[in-house]
Amino acid sequence: MSLTDPVAWAHTLHIMAVIFWMAGLFMLPRYFAYHAEAQVGSDEDKAWQAREARLLRIIMNPAMIATWVLGIWVAVDRGYLVGQGWLHTKLALVVVLTVFHMVLARWRKTFVAGENTRTTKFYRMVNEIPSFGIIFIVFLVEFKPF
Repeated sequence: MSLTDPVAWAHTLHIMAVIFWMAGLFMLPRYFAYHAEAQVGSDEDKAWQAREARLLRIIMNPAMIATWVLGIWVAVDRGYLVGQGWLHTKLALVVVLTVFHMVLARWRKTFVAGENTRTTKFYRMVNEIPSFGIIFIVFLVEFKPF
């Protein structure tokens, strides 16, 4: 690969986008764990709402979109879409993480509406979900077992 190879740049940017997206997927449930302790309507509640909205809008949503766009570009260019079971499994896991992202966005709206019923403990447990996805995805990408 060279500095003039656009696919090499796409791959590099894809990896960076994944890192930012994963950071957000780990961070938002942790924010929710702290937010769940705040009194509805309090200044602390409003501050958590603002933090969560910024995290989604500025980091997570753009990183997720970049992950998908750049990843598909690289996969198409490298011919990975045909006969690569590892990639199909990876994509299925990325879909699961995308659905998780959407669920987090919906849960944020329950905080905004003052209707959160989940506990701090729940959000701390949910915080571990992206770990499983990223462990399996990295394994698949690195070893391409099938």
